[in-house]
Amino acid sequence: MNTRIVGFLLCAFLSVSAAQSAPEENLAKLGLTLPATSAPVANYVSAVRSGSLLFLSGHLPRDGAGKVITGKIGRDLDEAAGANASRQTALALLATLKTELGSLDRVKRIVRVGGFVNCTDDFTRQPAVINGCSDLLVAVFGDSGRHTRAAIGVSSLPAGAAVEIDLVVEIAD
Repeated sequence: MNTRIVGFLLCAFLSVSAAQSAPEENLAKLGLTLPATSAPVANYVSAVRSGSLLFLSGHLPRDGAGKVITGKIGRDLDEAAGANASRQTALALLATLKTELGSLDRVKRIVRVGGFVNCTDDFTRQPAVINGCSDLLVAVFGDSGRHTRAAIGVSSLPAGAAVEIDLVVEIAD
C-alpha cells in the first residue's frame, strides 16, 4: 500500500480515537510526554491572548536532551527527519499551551499552524515536513485539531533549527 494512503488511514484512525478522549489521554495513548517549556530568548513572550484566541510564538524542535534539532532539509536531514523535528516542535507547542491554559482540555480548536522549513533551494516538500506537526495535533485533538496552515521553505532559521512553527488556538473559558 502506498505511504500516502497509509498516512491518510492512520490520520483518520487517530482522529476518530482522539474525538473520544481528552487531549492529555491521547498523548499518553501515543506514549508521548510534554517537554519542559523554554523561556523566550529575546524581547517577546511565548503567548498572547486576544479574546478567545491564543497566539503562540514560533517554537523550535528539541531532542530528548533539550538540544535544538538543527540542519537543512534536503542536505543534512531527509524529509522523514524533518517531519520528526516538526512533531517535536508540536510537543513543545503543546507544552506551552498547557502552561498557559492549565489544561489542554481548554483548547476549543487549533486554528492555524505556521510552519517554516530550513531547506535547500530545490526542496519542495515543505508540507510533508510540517505534516509531522499537523498529524500530531489531529491525533491529540481529533477534528478540533484540523487547522489552516502555511508551510514555507526558508534559507535559515534561528540556531540553525530544522523547522520553526507558530500556532493560533481558539480557547474555551
